[in-house]
Amino acid sequence: MKLHFYILSILLIGLSSCKEEPTSQADLNSQSQHPKLILTAQGVQDIRAQLGNIPIFDNTLKKVKAEIDAEIENGIEVPVPKDYSGGYTHVTHKRNWLVLQKAGVLYQILDDEKYAKYVKDMLMQYEALYKTLPLHPKTRSYARGKLFWQCLNDSNWLVYVSQAYDCVYNYLTEAERDKLETNLFRPFADHISVDSPQFYQRVHNHSTWGNAAVGMIGLVMDDEQLINRALYGIKDLKLDANKKDDDGGFLNKDGKAGFLANIEEPFSPDGYYNEGPYYQRYAMYPFLIFATGLHNVKPELKIFEYKDGVLLKSINALLNLSDADGDFFPLNDGQKGMSYYNNALVTAVDISYYYGEQDQGLLSISEKQDQVLLDDSGLAIALGIKEGKVKPFEKKSINLSDGPDGNQGGVGILRQDDVELVFKYAAQGSSHGHYDKLSFSLYENGEEVIQDYGLARFVNIEQKGGGNYLKENKTWAKQTIAHNTVIQNETSHFNGKYEIGSEHHPDLHYFSSENENIQVVSAKETNAYPGTEMLRTMVIIKDEDLEKPYMLDIMKLTSDKSNQYDFPFYYFGQVLETNFEYQVQETLKTLGDKNGYQHLFLEATAKANDGNSKFSWLNNNKFYTITTATTNRDKILFARIGANDPEFNLRRDPTLILRRKNEKNTLFVSTIESHGSYSPVTESAVNSKSSISELKIVLNTNDYTAIEIITINGNKKLFITANNSASKEAKHTLKINDNSYQWTGAYYFK
Repeated sequence: MKLHFYILSILLIGLSSCKEEPTSQADLNSQSQHPKLILTAQGVQDIRAQLGNIPIFDNTLKKVKAEIDAEIENGIEVPVPKDYSGGYTHVTHKRNWLVLQKAGVLYQILDDEKYAKYVKDMLMQYEALYKTLPLHPKTRSYARGKLFWQCLNDSNWLVYVSQAYDCVYNYLTEAERDKLETNLFRPFADHISVDSPQFYQRVHNHSTWGNAAVGMIGLVMDDEQLINRALYGIKDLKLDANKKDDDGGFLNKDGKAGFLANIEEPFSPDGYYNEGPYYQRYAMYPFLIFATGLHNVKPELKIFEYKDGVLLKSINALLNLSDADGDFFPLNDGQKGMSYYNNALVTAVDISYYYGEQDQGLLSISEKQDQVLLDDSGLAIALGIKEGKVKPFEKKSINLSDGPDGNQGGVGILRQDDVELVFKYAAQGSSHGHYDKLSFSLYENGEEVIQDYGLARFVNIEQKGGGNYLKENKTWAKQTIAHNTVIQNETSHFNGKYEIGSEHHPDLHYFSSENENIQVVSAKETNAYPGTEMLRTMVIIKDEDLEKPYMLDIMKLTSDKSNQYDFPFYYFGQVLETNFEYQVQETLKTLGDKNGYQHLFLEATAKANDGNSKFSWLNNNKFYTITTATTNRDKILFARIGANDPEFNLRRDPTLILRRKNEKNTLFVSTIESHGSYSPVTESAVNSKSSISELKIVLNTNDYTAIEIITINGNKKLFITANNSASKEAKHTLKINDNSYQWTGAYYFK
C-alpha cells in the first residue's frame, strides 16, 4: 500500500507539472514525440492512469524500481573493456545496458528526474570512453566489438540503450543530444555495420541483433539512412561470398542482408526458426523490439503483417517447442534449462498478446512468468489478467515446417497425456545445426526420458572457454553419434560437412494427430549417406492395456551396399534389468577414434537375443523399458560420454547402442514405455515390469511395414505404415498371413 500511495503522489505532482506531456492526440502521434519506440507517449498516459490498480504491472514496477534505486546508490561504473564473456568488464557493461533501459522507463512512468539524470550521466561517460576505444583487446571473434569482445554484444548494448535514449530524449538539451549522437551513437552504429560487414551482412541471429541495433537508434534519431541500412543491409558492399565466419556460415552468400531478409529466410511459414528454439528465443527479442519500434514509428511498413504475419506466428511456434515445464527442447545448439521464463519470452508473450489476436492462453503464461514489460504491451497483459480473461495455454501435437517456404523438413511434436515425443527432421539449421537427421527425444511430464545432448558450452562462465563454444561442441555435440538416430559406418551424416548438410533436408512422409489415441509422424532422409535411404516412423499409442502412452519407433533402412549401423538410446538413470547377458569391460576403452566415437567409453557388451531384447531402467522414481526387435547377430553396447575429455567439459551420460553389421537393408523396431513408480518413503515399487511381452515384425516390404505388439495379458495390436503412398486419401488393401486389411490413409492400427 505504501508503494501505491508513493506512486499516486508522484503522479499528482507529475501530471500537474510535467512540461513534456503532449497536449493533443496529434502530438501523441507525431514522430518527433518521445518516447515513441516501445513505450509510447500515449502508453505513458495510459499506464499512469492505471497505476496501483494492475497487480502484476505494479509488482514488476516495484521490483524494477528497487533494483535501479540500488544501482543509482552504488554509482556509475564504465570500465575500459578487456574481458571475454563472464569477465568483470563484460558483465559490467552488460548490466549497464539493462540498467539504462530500465531507468529510462522509470523516468517516463514515475516522472522522477533522478532516473533521467542517471541515464544522462552514464551515457555521457560512455560518450567519453567510446571515442577513445580501439577494437576490443580479445581477438577470438570474427567480428570484434569495442565495448565487448564481439560485435554481437555491442549490438545487444545498442538495442537496449536505444530504448533508454528514447525515454530521456526530451530531457536532454539539443547540445547534449548532438554530442551523444555525433560521438557515441552514430560511430557505434557504423562500427557494427559498415566496419563489420562479415557480422552485419548475413542471415543469422547475430546479424538480426546488428540490424535491430542500427535500426532502433536510427528510429530514435529519425535517421533514414540508418533505418534503411537496418532494413535492407548495406548496399553495394563487396564481400567474399566464399569466406567463412567462425561459426561456419557463409557471408552474404545469396546477396541478401538486413532485417527483412532475416525475417524472410530463417522462418518457415509456421514460424519455426531454422537455428532451433534456443536461438529463436535469443533472436526473438531484437526481432520483436525492432518490429514494435517500426510499428509505432513507421506504421506504413506494416511490419507485423510481413511474410503473412510470421513474427507473431513464431511466438506460438516457440512456445510449442517447450516441454511441460516451459523448458525449450534443446534442438541444434541449445542449452538445456532455457525456458519461457527468460526475459526475451516475457517480451515475446506481451508483444504477441498486444499486437496479435489477444490469445487469452498467453495470459496464463504471463502469470507463470510473474512479470510484464513496463510498456504498452505489459499494460495490456496486466489489464487482461485483472479482468479475468486468463485461459490455459494448450500445447497439443503439432508439426512445424522448416525452410522459408515450409518445404525443408520440420519438427513434429506428438503429445499424449504427460508424454511428449520430439521428432527432428529439419534442415541443417544454419551454423548452429547438428548432424542428426531423423533424431528424437522423449519426455514425460517435463523430464527427459531419452535425451538430446544439446550444446557443449557453459554460457557466460568465464572459466569454461571464456563462456563460449567449446571444441567438444564440434567433436561431440554436433556429431551424429551424440543423437538418437542411425549412424552408418561410424561416420556422421553428410560426413559432418556443413556445406553438404546445408544443401539437403529430410522430407515429411506424413503427420497424423487427429486420433487422440494414436499419433504418428514419419519422415524420409535420402542424402545423409549417399546410396542409403532412411525412413523413420514414430508413434505415440494410448492403449488401455498399458498404464501410460508408449512410443513405437520404426526405422527402415535401404542401402546399395552392406554397412554397419549403430542405433543409440541416450537414457538417464539406473540400469535395472535386461533379458540378455552382458560383459562389463575390465578396462575402459573408447568406442572409436573420430566422428564423436572418441568421446564414448565402452562399458559393457552383449549379444542380442533372437527375437526381442529388453532393457529396463529407473529414473526420477519411474520405471522405463525399451523392447527392441533383434537377432542373435546384433550386438548391444553400453557406453558413456566422457572419453578424451581432459578438461571435463562433457557430461558423463550413459547410452545403450544397438549395433548391426554387414546389412544392406534392415529395420530397427523398438517400443519405449513408462510404467509404475517407486516411493523412497514407503520403499515400495509399483508396476516395475514391462507390459509388452513381445514385439514382432510381421511384414516388411517396399510398400508396407507391419508391426505386432503383444501385451502381457495376451492382447495383440497391429500397426501398419505405408512406406510410399501415404496421403490421407490413399486406399490400401493388404494381406498378411491369410488376413486381409483395408484402410484409407497412411497407417492402420487395431
